[in-house]
Amino acid sequence: MGNLKNKNILVTGGTGFIGSHLFEELVKQEANIINLSLPAHPKSYFYSQKLDKKIKTVIFDICDLDKFLSLIKKNKIDFIFHLAAQALVDEAYAQPHRTYLTNTLGTVNILEGVRKFPQIKGIVVASSDKAYGKLNKKKYQETDPLKGDHPYETSKSAADLIAHSYYKTYHLPITVTRFGNVYGEGDLNFSRLIPGIMKSVIENKVFKIRSDGKYVRDYIYVGDVVAGYILLAENMGEIKGEAFNFGSKETLSVLQVIKLIEKYLRKKIKYKILNTAKNEIFYQSLDFSKIQKKLGWQPKYSIEKTVKKVYRWYKSII
Repeated sequence: MGNLKNKNILVTGGTGFIGSHLFEELVKQEANIINLSLPAHPKSYFYSQKLDKKIKTVIFDICDLDKFLSLIKKNKIDFIFHLAAQALVDEAYAQPHRTYLTNTLGTVNILEGVRKFPQIKGIVVASSDKAYGKLNKKKYQETDPLKGDHPYETSKSAADLIAHSYYKTYHLPITVTRFGNVYGEGDLNFSRLIPGIMKSVIENKVFKIRSDGKYVRDYIYVGDVVAGYILLAENMGEIKGEAFNFGSKETLSVLQVIKLIEKYLRKKIKYKILNTAKNEIFYQSLDFSKIQKKLGWQPKYSIEKTVKKVYRWYKSII
């Protein structure tokens, strides 16, 4: 793909947390950007950074194939970042039909657009570490099977496999990303750990932990995620058809994250363990040596480096 300057780039789900940060980088690269999404939250990062003034936004559901194909044709899209998804485990448990519809059929629609318009030079499909399911091993690798066994995890496994099938069958320029737990300014899903902690600290309330506090994940700052997306787009010719883990050097339990944030913010965090988590994976960490060796990516940020600016952003909107 090379430099993204002047390329017509479509981002699905762009008004969301990660998409908004991706927009910031694409604006810097002087790409021509189109955002396909549902309406943004009034307090979103998309609005707080005034990205709505810099980017063309089209609002409709990715499950509408005809509208999607028309959008690609009209705007002569060169490249797609497919980020749109129902991304909450609890919501997937409560609304499995909507989750499967968005995460699987929505992905099929996006890939159909790539299949029918060969001018598209590449698509990065956002999957998740959850696509692996429960593998009961210390580090998950790209060669491990995808074994989601509950609605959210299975929807990500399916979307991941669907993307690979379009590469194998139609030889499309596709790559898949699998990230750990992403955090940073702009995540308004307060059921997630770090947003929930920030809200509790700012409002001086007790933070309620769904699990027993010992569940372990990789915590990766959104800036590292965006750098990974851009790197894949710029090197699509040599990595198409492959999946890549993007992990972190901070593989931490819930209670360890709380202690780190307490340390770096110098604020006491009051919490209560509910131990009511359903269908969540106890331990999950990604081996990201493949992307390190192939394209030189590695995480640059840490909770220590980012937590104060993340806290300031939440304080500005709560």
